[in-house]
Amino acid sequence: MSVTYLPAVEGLSSFGDYSPVSVSGDLVAVAGQFGTGASDTAGQVRGAFANVGTALAAVGLGFADVIKFTTYVVGRETIAPFMATRKDVFAELYPQGVYPPNTLLIVAGLVEAEFVVEIEALARVRS
Repeated sequence: MSVTYLPAVEGLSSFGDYSPVSVSGDLVAVAGQFGTGASDTAGQVRGAFANVGTALAAVGLGFADVIKFTTYVVGRETIAPFMATRKDVFAELYPQGVYPPNTLLIVAGLVEAEFVVEIEALARVRS
């Protein structure tokens, strides 16, 4: 099975030499996204989810197609504001109250010092 890489997606910032989205068969991987421009955790969470949505839309998908999220947060103190904001975001994205799996990892830092949240997604193209 071949892999198609989207080396750039309009509206997403790049933080190195990588593709923000790849597609292989019916699987779509979205590289970790940040809430660029936001200084607070809630703003970064909302921005990261918005950027995941932009990446998904680039291949004709939406949040209903996500099968798993992986989230990286800097420090334990970021968990509570992340969880609270994600709860609000998920209420908008998944109004039926059923959410995809999410692995949450605590890390020492992300690519830029000001980022405290990074969210990546794995999605599936509907048949």
